This record gives sequence, structure tokens and C-alpha cells, in this order.
Amino acid sequence: MKKLLLKVSFLSLTSLAFAQNQAPENWFNLDYSTNKVHGVSTERTYAELLKGKTSKTIVVAVIDGGTEVKHEDLKDVIWVNPNEIPGNGIDDDKNGYVDDINGWNFIGGAEKDVAEDNLEVTRLYTKLHAKYGSIDTLLLDGEEKVNYEFYKKVKESYTKSFTQYESINNIYKSLISGIKSLRNGIGKDDVTIGDLKSHRVANKNEVIAANALINVMKNKSGTIKLSSIQKEIEESGSQIAKFVDFHYNTEFDPRSIVGDDYENVNQRYYGNNRVYGPHGDHGTHVAGIIAAMRNNQLGMMGVADNVKIMVLRVVPDGDERDKDVANAIRYAVDNGATIINMSFGKSFSPYKSAVDEAVKYAQSKDVLLVHAAGNDNKNIDVEDNFPNDKMNGYDASNWIEVGASSWKPKKLLTAEFSNYGKASVDVFAPGVDVYSCIPESKYESFNGTSMAAPVTAGVAAVLRSYFPHLTAAQVKEIILKSSIKIKGKVLIPGSNKKVKLSELCVSGGVVNLYEAVKLAATYPVK
Repeated sequence: MKKLLLKVSFLSLTSLAFAQNQAPENWFNLDYSTNKVHGVSTERTYAELLKGKTSKTIVVAVIDGGTEVKHEDLKDVIWVNPNEIPGNGIDDDKNGYVDDINGWNFIGGAEKDVAEDNLEVTRLYTKLHAKYGSIDTLLLDGEEKVNYEFYKKVKESYTKSFTQYESINNIYKSLISGIKSLRNGIGKDDVTIGDLKSHRVANKNEVIAANALINVMKNKSGTIKLSSIQKEIEESGSQIAKFVDFHYNTEFDPRSIVGDDYENVNQRYYGNNRVYGPHGDHGTHVAGIIAAMRNNQLGMMGVADNVKIMVLRVVPDGDERDKDVANAIRYAVDNGATIINMSFGKSFSPYKSAVDEAVKYAQSKDVLLVHAAGNDNKNIDVEDNFPNDKMNGYDASNWIEVGASSWKPKKLLTAEFSNYGKASVDVFAPGVDVYSCIPESKYESFNGTSMAAPVTAGVAAVLRSYFPHLTAAQVKEIILKSSIKIKGKVLIPGSNKKVKLSELCVSGGVVNLYEAVKLAATYPVK
């Protein structure tokens, strides 16, 4: 889930009125030696190291919220199940999934698909509160006492977050009302800071909106367009409202749409083949970063040039569920994927053991898992972020955890939102202002470790494509060893303190395809 800042600030809206620095086009594929940005050197690699080399088509599974398979830049790289006859209503390949042509949707039912869902903390709070909300704690001992302490932790997290979002939701409503009122009262759309200061405010909401706009325009000249600001605030407000209406709403539960026995984590065959889903922006963007066509003169260029994208939908607008994640991993492994990208995460995982078993299964089949570290600028060595490869001493050598880096100057190399961890995050990769595909054959720049993971998955895909003898563990080893080690210090995400990048991740580096290919070429074919 993408983090929304728990404060109301109009600073992000200044782009509507004032020019901002722009990321270099295609920056995540560029090379530092020639372009002075820490991209992954994709273009240089194809031009200098891979030109004329043969490669093997491999399948990369994108476990996400859905992907537009007919996008102009993706339609030719979408995986097609060779053993399934489209639309005949028969499970031709007998894998348990009927008409799974491009993948599978684990959060859909016969007629509808899950769009919004709770956060995991809400689901846990709802379940545990029913049991422990009015219990006499003096009667508890042993395991029940441990469970009650966990309930208190969940309750504290839920109550704090719900209260914050409810307050923010009310503020957004006031801002929207105030801006509408200002437009009518001032009588024009383009206003200066003088217009706002001289206007006689008519109500409390106008006061809130005028003060916020004046704060944005402080020390700036020119005008600001109220209609544009209103539109931006309404869009942000609609996202905030979802937290109150769906994510933290204990009375909302859409799982009945799916029709499965949710508590049965061993159940595997449910869902439908509608892999696009109601919200395809995120998954389409991720797929584009990995594999958007490089030779069609359209839109943008992905990292990998010879892969097929298998689409697996498990992420709603809310938190994914462990059962679905585990089943998606198993589906990907069983149907030929050798790399799985997972750009999602959450703070609680009640059925983590099911996901862990799926990860172990993937490792047994030599499948590499690439996971986004998360966008809460927290140290995940000490704070929970799921799924992860922490399995009571079990070494998941097929797992890469990825933080986000930026195109900005060296000290700002780490994205301010990125999670980090000296032991838990393996490497950083481009995740700021990354331009890629979105539905309706359009393109847009997104921020997030959700973007950094597919950049890394794309690099891994190139390695497995051009060096098919490499194992998943070797690909991970190569990516970490060949990462560009950053000299000097960088900012700890969300902080003004600077440290070496080696204090924020295992490798101390940023993913680099050029160096990875050079290193991969030294690994002998066995």
C-alpha cells in the first residue's frame, strides 16, 4: 500500500502554480558515467555488452492489483498460457484454473471483483475485538494472555491510525468547501496572494483555505488557479475518504465476493481470469518498468527485452491477504515463471506461515522473488513489514528486498519515503519519478519502492534471459555484488541525518545492469 502522509500540507500543490525540477527522461535506464544519474545503465548495457548476443524468453510474474494486458506498450509481452484454449470454459491444462489465459485473479468472484478492502490491521482488530474487547484479563493465562497482549498492540495501531485519518478527512472536506466558497467570493479563478489577503472571508472554511493557500504562495509572485487547486484537493480527499469508508471501516468486508472459505489457507482454487481488475494503474506501471517494448517507438522502454509478463491479481485498494499472496506465488511457480515481482506490503501478517511455505516452494523450484521494501521511511530491521524472508533462521536465498533511490544529487540519493534496513533491505534501485505505463495506453511518473522492485526484477530478468544457467541464488548474489557502491554519505529516509548507504542496506549499493552483466559473464556454465 502506498503511504499517504499523515498531515495536511499544500506544499505538494505548488507544482500547479510554480515550475519544479523534472527528472531526466528515462532516467532509471541511464548511466551515471554519461548521464550523471544513478540509473541502472540499461541502454549502455545493450549497446556495449549484449549487442548481438542471444537470449532466452523467460516469464516474470507480476503479483499486483491488475495489469492492462492490451496496453500498446505491453500487449506483445504479456504471457499467454500455451495449454489453455481461450473462452471455452474448460480447464484445458488441468491446473485448477479455468481459462487462465494471461494469469489469474485471486480476488474476484463469478460476477464481481474486489476493488476496495480493509487494511490488515482492521481485519485483525475486528476479529480480536470480538473476542477480547470485553474480556476479564485477570482470567487469562498462557497462550491466551499472549494473544491478549497482541490484541492490545493491534488495537493501539488501529485506533491511532483511524483517528488520524478521520481527522484528516474532515480537514479535506473543510478545504474543499472553503476553496469553492473563495472562488465565488473573490469572483475569479486566477488569484494573487494580495487577492487572498484582501478578501473578506465569509466563513470558517474560507479562513482555513485562504491561510493554506497564502502559505503555499508565500515568497512567490504570480497567480494560482483555484480550480486546479480544488481539483487536486478533491482527488487527494477522495483517497483519504477511502481510509475512513473502507480501509479502517470495521463493518466493511468485501470477501464474500470471492466466495472462498477464507479461513482455509490451504484452499487454492478460487477467483477468476479477469486479471485487469478495477484498479490497474499500479500493476500496469510495474509491468511497464520490467518489460515495456524497447523497439516499438512507443511510450517508454522497460529494462528487459525478452520476457513475458504473467499477471496475478491479489492486491485490492487496501491490504492484500496472505492466503492470496501464497496462492499467487504457487501459481507463478507452477506455470513457468522464474522471477516474481511483489510491489506490496503491510504491517501485520496473520497467516505469514502460508506465505513462508510458498516462498520455500519457490526456492525449491529455483524461482527468484523481488519485493518492495515499503514507503514508510522506517527501519524494517526493527519494525515489521510483510511479506518478508524472516523465517526463524531459514535462509531464503531467492529473495531480494529493494529500497528506493532517486535521480537527485548524491546526498538525496535515498528516496525520502523509502524503508531501509542494514540487514533487511538488500539493495536500492530507482524509485522516484519513474515514467511507465498506465491503463488506456497512457503513461505517467510514479514514486515508490513499488517502482524500485520492478527495476530490479527487470535487471534479474535480463540476467536469467542472457545467462540462463544462473540460479536464482546466483542472480541475487550478482545483483548485490555488482551494485554501485556509493561513496560518502546519504540521508536516512525521513531524516536529516546522513550515513553511508551500507548502513541502510546489505549491499551498500544501487542496482546496476552493466556491472551485473559483466559479473554474470564470469560465472561458468555447469
